[in-house]
Amino acid sequence: MDVRGSSPGTRETARLAPTASVRHTDAILLTGGSAFGLAAADGVVKYLEENGIGLDIGEVTIPLVSAAVLFDLMNGRSDVRPDANMGYEAASNAESGAFGQGNFGAGMGATVGKILGLDRAMKGGIGSSSFHLEGGLAVGAIAAVNAFGDVRDVRTGEILAGPRMGDGSLGDTVELLPGAMSRLRWGQNTTLCIVATNARLSKTEITKVAQMAHDGLARTIYPVHTTVDGDVAFAASLGEVETAPDIVGAWGAKAVSEAVMRAVKNAKSVGGIPGLGG
Repeated sequence: MDVRGSSPGTRETARLAPTASVRHTDAILLTGGSAFGLAAADGVVKYLEENGIGLDIGEVTIPLVSAAVLFDLMNGRSDVRPDANMGYEAASNAESGAFGQGNFGAGMGATVGKILGLDRAMKGGIGSSSFHLEGGLAVGAIAAVNAFGDVRDVRTGEILAGPRMGDGSLGDTVELLPGAMSRLRWGQNTTLCIVATNARLSKTEITKVAQMAHDGLARTIYPVHTTVDGDVAFAASLGEVETAPDIVGAWGAKAVSEAVMRAVKNAKSVGGIPGLGG
């Protein structure tokens, strides 16, 4: 894991450091609901325990679940947020294959481009992308995009989703910053991402991949890693393919960029906040 935003919300992440003793993790959870939403991890733990998944210490099996949360309480009802029951349901329904992008999971309440206030923002969401390379190497990413900044096309630089100006155009968050600092509110943003690969990497090597994943955020979100964002990147090594961490990191960053763009392109309008997905 690597944290670059100044307002993160996480659970059980210290043990992911290269110097930590425990080598494996049973699940990674991305959720909304600010600090309240971290309760969803309890449901994931319960599901894994019931299925015998976790650290076996003889008398009991302890599921190891790391989690990160984004702030979406101002979009919709603030008293409706992920809880242990939702986490249990999410874990029990987890499967491989295609899944919904945009207004799903941790992306349901996500928004982007909030420098002019939520009423001028656009809908964010969740997105995914993957690449299959020579030698059987696979690298994929998922991103829950709830950024303070605007989201841009990595190929053209065009603003895809951001603050809506009075004339209907999309504003440049960086250019608006000098006159809008008073609107910055602590921790009401955050983009979360996971890079996963079938490569066999050590904890030190996969930590480098997590660090490089932030390059993908920086290519698409302007600005990123601010004091009011809690940007967190996870990385997971799941297989036996031999390769270098730099290859996984470079392609992981590319997958993150694509995932961020797909998140906003598939996001649908909710509660008067417009989305590119209709």
